[in-house]
Amino acid sequence: MTITSVTLRTAGPGDLAAVLRLVVAFYAEDGFTTGEHALRGNLVVLLASPTARVAVLESDDRLLGFAATTTGFGLEDGPIAELADLFVVPAARRRGLAGRLIEDSAVWARERGCRRLELVVAPNGRDVGHLFDYYLARGFADDGRRLISRLLIR
Repeated sequence: MTITSVTLRTAGPGDLAAVLRLVVAFYAEDGFTTGEHALRGNLVVLLASPTARVAVLESDDRLLGFAATTTGFGLEDGPIAELADLFVVPAARRRGLAGRLIEDSAVWARERGCRRLELVVAPNGRDVGHLFDYYLARGFADDGRRLISRLLIR
């Protein structure tokens, strides 16, 4: 894939269809079972939320990747951000684009007073070891915490 210039920008409601295509590809690649209908509904909420940002990388009127970052609040750190999803299309990988999305998420979170940017490396990804090392090399640290969850709605 030939890539000329790449623009990083905030996605808006008009980007729903294009971002959804990336989200569906990302979830399929990593083996998540969330269906397209649910992903679409959740993406609509994220695109409109003041506590979330969906950033996209665009080149020649096509999207090459996205990052979804959300904010929350806790007693320990106050405002905190999570880089919830990050994806670059396979043909555009290994060009520093994911790193641009990570740094953009960090800047966005910092501007909102967040002291920490967290992310979850899901165990169902194809190359989790590589991802873990990738994020550690970009300033993330394993602080020994474990994420556990409880399903509330079936």
